[in-house]
Amino acid sequence: MKAPALVAVDRTPESFASLFAAAHEAGVRVGWLDLASEAAPPAELAAATSAGATKSVAAGRGRCLVLKPVAGAPVLRDLLREHFLGYALVLVRGREGKPSLAPEGESFRLDDAGATRARLLSAPELLRELCRPRYRA
Repeated sequence: MKAPALVAVDRTPESFASLFAAAHEAGVRVGWLDLASEAAPPAELAAATSAGATKSVAAGRGRCLVLKPVAGAPVLRDLLREHFLGYALVLVRGREGKPSLAPEGESFRLDDAGATRARLLSAPELLRELCRPRYRA
């Protein structure tokens, strides 16, 4: 299975709505990984893991939420393997580095480590670019 492309972002998920819509239309799976969030889990899931469950899951109404206690800092490769198999692209908030992505009007600014300057691309153009092998994790 191919690894997804990883792109650093520092905006909210809503800022990338047009990219998510273009991906849905193209049949491309795009994920969101937030390494910067300090959001508290729902009380029921936290209570289950505090009581000793190694994983707690809440599912219903079109959503599934998983809480799994881990020792130490998150390991990016483990997170990708566990949650994003089969994805073409994962936007990672809270990760430094290149490539990085920022919305700019109706387009997106892609700052690539190998490029001398950032490029402005539409959502469909960006998806085609980021699905190339050079961006895979």
